[in-house]
Amino acid sequence: MLFSPPLIEGVLVRRYKRFLADIELADGRLVVAHCANTGSMTGLAQPGMAVLLSQSDNPKRKLSYSWEMSLADGTWVGINTSRTNPLVREAWEAGKIPSLAHYETLRSEVPFGQKSRLDFLLTDHDHSRCFVEVKSVTLRRGDQLAFPDAVTQRGTRHLQSLMEVTAQGDRAVLFFLAQRSDGAFFSPAADIDPTYASTLQEAVRAGVEVMAWRCVLGKEGIDVTDPLPMEL
Repeated sequence: MLFSPPLIEGVLVRRYKRFLADIELADGRLVVAHCANTGSMTGLAQPGMAVLLSQSDNPKRKLSYSWEMSLADGTWVGINTSRTNPLVREAWEAGKIPSLAHYETLRSEVPFGQKSRLDFLLTDHDHSRCFVEVKSVTLRRGDQLAFPDAVTQRGTRHLQSLMEVTAQGDRAVLFFLAQRSDGAFFSPAADIDPTYASTLQEAVRAGVEVMAWRCVLGKEGIDVTDPLPMEL
């Protein structure tokens, strides 16, 4: 995923009301940027951190700037969760994910059950189906990259939907995308949300497949690069 033009450098002044951030640009101007990340953003939202912004020329937007990345321990981390699904879709289209590359079509935001939607539905020429739910990973603790960074009842509901997928005979994949290039392995943050962690183990026993991949990020773009070791 390339940014055109490249992202704009700034310094975080404060994040507030979850969706807003005051950013000081290099020329001294103070701008308000939209924050698409509703999580706790642990370690990524301290005042004084270097950040990167994109700017939209869409006149219908209330805020032209979007907060895209934070610099944490020398590594750019993607905090814009609206980028996560397009990044996975782009990697699939490029054939980067071997176990999903044979599917021929992809649909987004697919209804499943009465109240749930899953991120992608992949289908093959023989009509086999694979439902994929994608989660953005930004939390690092030492060598561990972890999800979630806050209690997520919605995430638990998605796990339950994926288990229903396997029960009806289709393939189900939970795809964790780490929008950062550091960290040695992925595992669930059981101390933050024990219900999610235990439900994830139940989902694995039910046949839900789990994948974790990392990205390399910079001012020019984001690239999905390689799978992460996992400790589930």
